[in-house]
Amino acid sequence: MKLKYLLTAALISVGLTNSPSNAQSRIKKTVFVIVDGISSDVLEKIQKPNLDMIAKQGGYTRAHVGGEKGTYSQTPTISAVGYNSLLTGTWVNKHNVWDNDIKAPNYNYWTIFRFFKEQYPAKRSAIFSTWLDNRTKLVGDGLPQTDKLKTDYTFDGFELDTLHFPHDKLKAYIHNIDEKVVDEAASYIKTNSPDLSWVYLEYTDDMGHKYGDSDQFHDAIKVMDKQMGRLWEAVQYREKNFKEDWLVVITTDHGRDPKDGKGHGGQSDRERSTWIVTNAKDLNTNFKSNPGIVDIMPTIARHMDVSFPKEQAFEVDGVSLTGNISILDPVVKKENGKINASWKAINKEGSVKIWLTTTNHFEEGGSDLYYLVDEIPVSKERATFDISKLPAGFYKIVLEARYNHLNRWIVE
Repeated sequence: MKLKYLLTAALISVGLTNSPSNAQSRIKKTVFVIVDGISSDVLEKIQKPNLDMIAKQGGYTRAHVGGEKGTYSQTPTISAVGYNSLLTGTWVNKHNVWDNDIKAPNYNYWTIFRFFKEQYPAKRSAIFSTWLDNRTKLVGDGLPQTDKLKTDYTFDGFELDTLHFPHDKLKAYIHNIDEKVVDEAASYIKTNSPDLSWVYLEYTDDMGHKYGDSDQFHDAIKVMDKQMGRLWEAVQYREKNFKEDWLVVITTDHGRDPKDGKGHGGQSDRERSTWIVTNAKDLNTNFKSNPGIVDIMPTIARHMDVSFPKEQAFEVDGVSLTGNISILDPVVKKENGKINASWKAINKEGSVKIWLTTTNHFEEGGSDLYYLVDEIPVSKERATFDISKLPAGFYKIVLEARYNHLNRWIVE
């Protein structure tokens, strides 16, 4: 193989997903919300005036979880797994959270909170959650593995308080905690305006598990919509009275099983089917093309002017849902000692650099040596390159274009 260049990508830092806004006078803020366990087909049946109001300013789209089905990135449609795919912008083969036990997250794949605080240590983050593990295990608040990342304001752990929230079989206590969490989030956003906030609510999934496709489940979704209205009112107050530019993203972590809606975790279309509601106005082709939950993290990064060191950027599976993008839908196949790569050109400006490495030291905190195997016009939408002299077994391929990058693995 004729190699044009090689690099140690960890030594280069660029904002591959970063597209600073012209509205520099407005202070960027983001709140993202996960409401648990609502498949898109169910949400679309329910009257949801507040979500519709938010979507009217930006958009609504069907989306997906579960990685690329039948490949190395196939990801269980389980709650904590989905949360971490959002937080890190990666599928389970990287972040290593396979279930709700969260036994061994791979903190080498940073969350949006860590990227944000590393770049803007003086700015403030907040987590409002009905499940403590979101902060302590997934975000890794205060852990040595995350360089003792600290969330500036936390409001969680109430599920452990059985005195004020006695546990009942009907899960009314979870509804009560959700209400407390939303009230605090709305109040704190209105009065303190943290820069980056995560709100997590559980009750809808509990009703799905207990009753499946039912009036009880549908009623829980209607309650959730009212809760989103309270958050939206707080955001609107901030935008009206202060020079703030708020990104709101609301989504879910998985769908429901096709039988009766009580379960999830598998790879059926319904379990993989989710949705995204946002007020973002510069939505792009990716938003309209069944995006993944991994696309939310780089969307937040772009809005907040957060850039990624290049080797970390090479690992992010998501693509921003807003602003300019160059390429989508990568396909890589190995045949007869060659790799065939293809993509869909969205913006035909510039070229695509094709990088390749045969190692995965990144997952252990190391660096991979990438080779630049080709650079061709975006508009060609395909490339073929010889790998007959490289070690067999594993290849990481990164397609780097002007406005975004894509990555795929070949695992033999």
